[in-house]
Amino acid sequence: MTGKPMGGRVRISAVEARDTEAIAALANYVWRRHYPGIITPAQIDYMLTQRYNPDSLREQLGLPGNWWDKLTVRGELVAFSNYFLTGSPGEMKLDKLYVHQEHQRTGYGGMLIERARQVAREQGCTRLILAVNKNNTKAVASYKKHGFAVVDSVVKDIGGGFVMDDYIMAIDI
Repeated sequence: MTGKPMGGRVRISAVEARDTEAIAALANYVWRRHYPGIITPAQIDYMLTQRYNPDSLREQLGLPGNWWDKLTVRGELVAFSNYFLTGSPGEMKLDKLYVHQEHQRTGYGGMLIERARQVAREQGCTRLILAVNKNNTKAVASYKKHGFAVVDSVVKDIGGGFVMDDYIMAIDI
């Protein structure tokens, strides 16, 4: 998929093992700028360590029913997403979607959502879901703009004394 937002070449492609360090670095950058005030610094550290260790990311790349995409602009990594089949018939979960702050509001997040929807359709899914922190008002508004609706509210223990207090949002595809 290519386009010309911001006047440069935009490309969405599969994350490869060689990309995991860059994915981890982008996650660290985005999380440390976006999540203070939404979750504690200790929870940010815990979740980054838990979810964005390059070795763990490399292991996830080969899992069946699990996709990782990167979005580059003129060869520079500016966003990534991860989505997977949930095991519930017809359902895929958009698990991660992060765009570098300097590239937000450019349409890149929407491009990654559309790519996840496309793969979901190819896999025979009829619904795409996601979980988003209830206090992450910018993300909630963005997902609503893209057609998602809140369908549930959950609190999930993630270990380390931390919980995720999320909305579950969904869109039919």
